[in-house]
Amino acid sequence: MPELPEVETVRRGLAPVMEGHVIAHASVNRPDLRWPFPPRMAERLTGRRVQALRRRSKYILADLDSGETLLIHLGMSGRMLVSGDPLGVFVHDHPAPEKHDHVVLEMETGARITFNDPRRFGAMDLMDTATAEAHKLLAALGPEPLGNDFNEPHLVAALHGRNTPIKAALLDQHIVAGLGNIYVCEALYRARIHPGRKAGRISARRVAALVPIIREVLADAISAGGSSLRDFRQADGELGYFQHSFDVYGREGHPCRTPGCEAKIRRIVQSGRSSFYCPSCQR
Repeated sequence: MPELPEVETVRRGLAPVMEGHVIAHASVNRPDLRWPFPPRMAERLTGRRVQALRRRSKYILADLDSGETLLIHLGMSGRMLVSGDPLGVFVHDHPAPEKHDHVVLEMETGARITFNDPRRFGAMDLMDTATAEAHKLLAALGPEPLGNDFNEPHLVAALHGRNTPIKAALLDQHIVAGLGNIYVCEALYRARIHPGRKAGRISARRVAALVPIIREVLADAISAGGSSLRDFRQADGELGYFQHSFDVYGREGHPCRTPGCEAKIRRIVQSGRSSFYCPSCQR
């Protein structure tokens, strides 16, 4: 499942061909993905100007001049691919239509944005921009990890007294929005915290230190274009490269990268997900 850096990478790739531009024609080629599309979605998108393209957690939000916002969730295998951009940002010609091209946006500039999703776990919805934050997928989300509301006092207070493992606590979207398995593993390694430690038993000082570390990991991943493990592609079709910089994720049995550490990375399963850590560095 694409995590925050992958979604932010896609948003940044889409921005040059969507923000400020009109959707000349929208095609919706099936009635649903994970959930049914909203009524008359193609009609409601056609002719609308995209005023802003933003991200909330793992969702891309396109604010339209109609007062509606298009919500996009990539799911497990969804891709937003751009072709035919006359501005020269994307040099790919329009590809031949594929079986899983479920939504296609033809922009007034000649650019084409194709939402391709073989597994159909992605989603799209339309909602009133003024009340978008109350949408069922957004209403309960915690602060953005790269925003000002995610700070040391917030995280210390949110984890105080919690009996859940720190890994599970950081994956809780009510505490912080957008974090997923990969980047929590990497952040806990940099913070030298074992993923199984009870969140409420970690000192306030160490919890506070997690805030800049989480931001640093996410910033590094975004700079590398995200991580491509299976299906993820950037908007221009290229792979992300942060997977080549993983310190622990997917490195079970490999040497720890901390200078002087002779331990090997281990893997445990927490709530059905793999956690990777160094048994010597992380306590």
